Amino acid sequence: MDKRIKAGINWFQNKNWEPFPFQIETWESIVAGHSGLLNAPTGSGKTYALWVGYLISKLDEKPTKGLKFIWILPLRALSKDIQLAMQEAAQDFGFDWKIEIRTGDTSIKDRQRQKKTPPDCLITTPESLHLLLSQKNSTEYFKNLEAIVVDEWHELLGSKRGVQVELALSSFKKLSKNKLKIWGISATIGNLSEAQKVLLGQNDKEGKFISANLDKEIKIESILPDEVEKYPWAGHLGIKLIDKVLPIIHKNKTTLIFTNTRSQTEIWYQQLLNKDPELAGAIAMHHGSLNNQIRVWVEEALHSGQIKVVVCTSSLDLGVDFRPVDTIIQVGGPKGVARFAQRAGRSGHRPGEISKIYFLPTHSLELIEGAALRTAIKNKEFEARIPIQMALDVLLQFMITLAVGDGFDPEKLYLEIKTTFCYQNLNKKDWNWLLNFLKTGGESLSAYDEYQKTITENGLIKVVNKRMAMRHRLSIGTIVGDQVLNVKYVKGGHLGTIEEYFISKLKPGDVFWFSGKPLEYIRLKDMTVQVRKSKRTTGQIPQWMGGRMPLSSQLSYYIKQKLEKIRKNELDEIELLKIHPLIKRQMELSTVPKANELLIESTISKEGFHIFIFPFEGRFIHEVLAGLIAYRISVSQPITFSIAINDYGLELLTDEQFDFEEMLSLDLFSMENIKEDVLLGINETEMAKRKFRDIASISGLIFRGFPGKNIKEKHIQASSSILFDVFTEYEPKNLLLLQAHREVIEQQLEQERLMKSMQKINQQKIIYIKTSKPTPFAFPIMVDRLREKFSTETIEERVAKMQLQLENI
Repeated sequence: MDKRIKAGINWFQNKNWEPFPFQIETWESIVAGHSGLLNAPTGSGKTYALWVGYLISKLDEKPTKGLKFIWILPLRALSKDIQLAMQEAAQDFGFDWKIEIRTGDTSIKDRQRQKKTPPDCLITTPESLHLLLSQKNSTEYFKNLEAIVVDEWHELLGSKRGVQVELALSSFKKLSKNKLKIWGISATIGNLSEAQKVLLGQNDKEGKFISANLDKEIKIESILPDEVEKYPWAGHLGIKLIDKVLPIIHKNKTTLIFTNTRSQTEIWYQQLLNKDPELAGAIAMHHGSLNNQIRVWVEEALHSGQIKVVVCTSSLDLGVDFRPVDTIIQVGGPKGVARFAQRAGRSGHRPGEISKIYFLPTHSLELIEGAALRTAIKNKEFEARIPIQMALDVLLQFMITLAVGDGFDPEKLYLEIKTTFCYQNLNKKDWNWLLNFLKTGGESLSAYDEYQKTITENGLIKVVNKRMAMRHRLSIGTIVGDQVLNVKYVKGGHLGTIEEYFISKLKPGDVFWFSGKPLEYIRLKDMTVQVRKSKRTTGQIPQWMGGRMPLSSQLSYYIKQKLEKIRKNELDEIELLKIHPLIKRQMELSTVPKANELLIESTISKEGFHIFIFPFEGRFIHEVLAGLIAYRISVSQPITFSIAINDYGLELLTDEQFDFEEMLSLDLFSMENIKEDVLLGINETEMAKRKFRDIASISGLIFRGFPGKNIKEKHIQASSSILFDVFTEYEPKNLLLLQAHREVIEQQLEQERLMKSMQKINQQKIIYIKTSKPTPFAFPIMVDRLREKFSTETIEERVAKMQLQLENI
């Protein structure tokens, strides 16, 4: 055995640990000079697999000065744990190295010091890494770089921050005088091989893939209601189970309660305190809208065991080593198998320990997800993270970053960019367009100095304007959030706020329900939605991005599988046995579709004519599908629909009855002209305009302002809208404009999954049933629509009356 490997084993044994085979395999690969991807469950020792491997690879080498090692993290909150672990191990192996953190929280003084005297090892984020690349003399700064680790690669993959990492790695391969070792750490996802290919670029064939092969035991237990309602509705059951949650909290030292939205986090925090005032001082919240200092305090309090329970969102999904946490509660369907497994892994966060997670349904029908998750995890059916390709806005930002720094040779950079997964298909014509766009602003903007950003100097593309360079450094990053808009009457009167995502789909004249009123959408002006009262009784119901996480295809498959088991009376799981009365009621009024069937129900009520369709494909697909069907019906006859959706199905409601069977005969689900019809059904142009604003910000077309003096969102929106309209009219082949349209189709509408779902539907037998009243499957979709419609009485009172009426009919 290599003496360096033996040194790693000895270090472990001195701490009374025993290294896993995957850790030794990783050490051997690093010592041999390989790059690769490490797949291991959370809490299994991934950090030491890579860091100790690098340390022992340096044992017999003469120490060099300068930055040698970079550890990239998706969240700056993770950096402190990593730093402490790395520093301790380095000292134990006799390395007197400086291991420092460089994130948005790092002081200006420390940044200046790090710039003059780089540490041996740097822990940083993608944004801070690009900021370092924008500094002068970056060639000198990174020349001694030997190894890079990208932590939580599965979280970065499939996002523009992941593309930032790809671009940075391509630069480091050129800047370093060493053969760079690049390693990624990933939790289990459905496309690990592709994840490695994206990380390593053209060098992926030389990389090693190492799997821990540790079957982390995850114990899943559903929190069951005493009685299952025959007419369930979302968000109602969860809080009612709070009396079953409190004993779980009290019997464990520390519990994390995961919710899907920030509003749910706030509600659960308040309800737990109201129910058990003794939790005061022992309970905390953690979500993205909270001040960073508060989040850091919560994380540190978890470490020290000061607090007993934290109610949180995905802000605590990532791998902070919360040693005291022994139990997780998931409120509501997690929408994905991998997300659920990741959250479960926050408990029992040490090798060999069991991860315990409770699943708490927010409505009775969701009970089936508990059984589906258990089977999916057992079968290791995890979702894939689809990598982004041809993100030209990120590439333009990166080109300016290099131009602000030492400048770049366009021919060399093109070859370098082509080695990445994201830009492997970038052709020379598009590359020349990007270069010209930076130099002149392109066909439409060449008359304006502010868009003429680069010059050529001694064969290098550079930014020489100091103000422009400063503004760019302040704008580096790809994280953009959805905007909240004010809703006001045309003649004044503020009604509240609504997310821009929903408004972007509306056309003037469309009616939507808000604040208990039907409102006609007039226009969007200065980030304000102007409306007037409408006399129409039908209208669209707002959808909120926080509650719109899509149900994954893997989880959808297992939900349908569990439904099939209930149909066959195979009640061998506690959740299926508990939900059986509800399914029995569904069978009495309608049916439960088989795997090869699509169930469609229609019913008539005082509200109008309801059509319910149940593909079980998740909110995103149902939203697009509803728009498509509504559009195709409206082509045949003038008609207006209210649309409501959930993860299991969709509702089309109109105040005029029509022959739906005749419409079905026209093949509403046809694949013919589907792309065109989808775009017409969802107002794609307006959605692309909203998407373009983000692209304009990332690419540098729009400056968002200086720290503490941000430009108002209405001005940013106005500027991006003008640019969008100018490009549409005068430069329709502008690559950023085309990217906006492409991202709407590929990402926002999930084109690939939509096509697969439509193909599946076309192979299914349609079961159309006219019901005497709404069924248990239909009821929760109706309630989602009613949440906005009724404000004079609580939704609970309204739904209780409906349930009573339906059960007595």
